[in-house]
Amino acid sequence: MESTKIAPFEATSIDSIPETVNRCKATFRSQITKPLEYRLRQLRQLYWGLTDYSDSLVEACKQDLGKPTFETFITEIDWCKNDILYVTKNLKKWMKDEAAPDISLSNTFVKPRIRKDPLGTVLIIGAYNFPVQLAVGPFIGAIAAGCTGVLKPSELSPATAMVLKTIFEKYLDSNAFTVVNGAISETTALLNEKWDKIFYTGSAMVGTIVAKKAAETLTPICLELGGLNPAVITKNADPRIAARRLLWGKLMNAGQVCISQNYVLVEKDILPAFVEHLKLALNEFYPNGQKNSPDYGRIVNQRHFTRIKKMLDETRGKVLIGGNTDEADNFIETTVVEVTDTDDPMIVNESFGPLIPILKFDGVDEAIRISNAVHSTPLGFYPFGNRAETDKMLNEVTSGGASVNDAFFHGSISNLAFGGVGYSGQGAYRGKASFDTFTHRRSITTTPSWMEKLLSVRYPPYDGKLAKIRAMNNAKPNFDRNCKEIKDLRYWFKLLLSLGSDSFKSALTKWAAVFLFAIVVNKFVDKF
Repeated sequence: MESTKIAPFEATSIDSIPETVNRCKATFRSQITKPLEYRLRQLRQLYWGLTDYSDSLVEACKQDLGKPTFETFITEIDWCKNDILYVTKNLKKWMKDEAAPDISLSNTFVKPRIRKDPLGTVLIIGAYNFPVQLAVGPFIGAIAAGCTGVLKPSELSPATAMVLKTIFEKYLDSNAFTVVNGAISETTALLNEKWDKIFYTGSAMVGTIVAKKAAETLTPICLELGGLNPAVITKNADPRIAARRLLWGKLMNAGQVCISQNYVLVEKDILPAFVEHLKLALNEFYPNGQKNSPDYGRIVNQRHFTRIKKMLDETRGKVLIGGNTDEADNFIETTVVEVTDTDDPMIVNESFGPLIPILKFDGVDEAIRISNAVHSTPLGFYPFGNRAETDKMLNEVTSGGASVNDAFFHGSISNLAFGGVGYSGQGAYRGKASFDTFTHRRSITTTPSWMEKLLSVRYPPYDGKLAKIRAMNNAKPNFDRNCKEIKDLRYWFKLLLSLGSDSFKSALTKWAAVFLFAIVVNKFVDKF
């Protein structure tokens, strides 16, 4: 393990940024990042960098956020290391050309395929709340895809930013991958450069600025933003399970989790039981109180403390649990507030902190209406209830992701694609999705010389060729003028041949099973 001594935060010289970016671009053009061996080596080096500097990262996260050691390992260090192991295990397979699906017989001779090309030199802008995961996580995808890139960690987690800078300089190819530290001025200078993709995690307000800047040069972007995420608890839910799981969603990182629930809709019949179980769970999790617990973090800085405290001061709701704060320590106790309408500051604003506003509802339809009215495209959605209720809510409430009967479990799986929708973001990453987000799927064909006679039909003069080329290219509809599917002899023949499967592989598997069954039956008959 390396020393846990962390250098004071130092911003990168703005004057050096163009040269840094050009160096990364030149490295990409040199083609050295494209071979599998190079990508694997860089990812494995990053793995050992995270391992060797794990103590420093624990200390940095403690300095920046008061983050418990448990959370730093589970949600930051080990998260990224496990992602690296998953990516390195599968990268060779992902990099291979794919045969293009659903190609007509006449086009198979040109070998249509999809090649996975790296996009180029990318910019990744991290966030303060998970300063390792939200910076290194996307970068794993960029390295895996064969890109070069610049990482801009959040200046609000300065200690972690400096440790990441050390890891990158010591373990990665400095001509291909680098860290630029700083605040608004440095970020602006980076955005003034031309990138092949920009990946941003943070607020919708800054995301809009990034998107506008990227649009000037038609640069593709991936935006991981936030949202007014609803949790809904019907009378058919288990109030104890709902309380414990949603409480955990607001205890993690002192509620500074973009995907945690911003408010909880509780069916009126179950509200008293739900609140009681929240109290019981809090006492169980923190028997000596949150203030004295090493397992509860702090708000990142005084500005965000003041912002969250203002929401608490301005609410028209009734505080049911908690409410204690300590400005000197950036401490805000997990606070449950019963509000009476959706115009309350606790509902209208994203708290990004340990506040749990509760609003009663009467019937699933009302809960759906409220959820869609507050924010039509939240990042996460958390319905609790019976199967019919949760299915209905999933069908009628749009979100980037959802966890049924839990708090953001889908967001805790490191190789499950994660992303927002609409105002909560665009694009996805993690696992293979990280590789895909920095990859261009390039369609390629190779036309053999022997096809020239067949292709002569496409050359002028066109006289007498139209019928022939239409016969070669045009498919026939499998529906009539009433838009009903035509079930003719071809339909039934295909159904029989495919055994009802949608793909050749599935049909082959079914036929293999049929033949195996026939062999077993035949042997059984012969025996008797």
